[in-house]
Amino acid sequence: MKMKTPNLLATMLLTMLIVVSCKQKKENTEQAEEQVPVQTEQPKITLEKLGGSPAYAYAVLQLEVPKSMTIAKGGEVDFIFTMNNYELGAQTEGPNAERLANSGKGQHIHFILNNQPYSAHYEPAFAKEIPDGVHHLVAFLSRSYHESVKNENSVVVKKLEIGPNAMDSLGLDMEAPTLIYSRPKGTYTGKDTENLLLDFFVLNTTLSEDGNKVKATVNGEEFMISEWAPHVLKGLPMGEVTISLELVDAEGNLIPGPFNKVTRTVTLTE
Repeated sequence: MKMKTPNLLATMLLTMLIVVSCKQKKENTEQAEEQVPVQTEQPKITLEKLGGSPAYAYAVLQLEVPKSMTIAKGGEVDFIFTMNNYELGAQTEGPNAERLANSGKGQHIHFILNNQPYSAHYEPAFAKEIPDGVHHLVAFLSRSYHESVKNENSVVVKKLEIGPNAMDSLGLDMEAPTLIYSRPKGTYTGKDTENLLLDFFVLNTTLSEDGNKVKATVNGEEFMISEWAPHVLKGLPMGEVTISLELVDAEGNLIPGPFNKVTRTVTLTE
């Protein structure tokens, strides 16, 4: 029997080493592929008109106290509202109470001073600390899930002059087109993060396709709103969300006014 030569043995050994090496590389590649995290596409932020809310077309909100909008000095100011065809504390009927973040305390008043974040009031009488100066007050009726009631009688707009020498630092024109921010606001958790109400009030103007509009910018995504109506934001990421609203003219230019561009941040958590 003929013995294998050293060259043949070396060739066979080299071949076995190559086979083992290739097999090891394949196994390493497969393991690496298993460990690579799957890149999931982030949901797209969308904005859609909200329907299905009771209209409350005949709801009325009126301010009874204070009687005068000129107040001697800053400090605690009492407010008393009356309303017709509307019940504070009631749960608003319809599907949106389940779809949106809903207040267990029911329907309420959104009280907004100088376009700052609103305070919600479930009783018609309350007091607010207001410093000296000229202030722009907007108060309107809100459904239990914070959607504003939009008719000419559901809102109170007043100019407050407080203190002996009230100074107008805002340059208020009570007759000028004005945008008032309402929602979204605060922190949303769990199911409430799926649909965020975007809502606002417009004063002394109308919105239309060929006229004034509201430009909403949400985490850099722009939406143009040509109808004064509530909308729903979907596809928002967890964490901080930045919303900017601007009242613009037909050419997209910002309409002058101290409140016509506002930016707010809300937080979404699991």
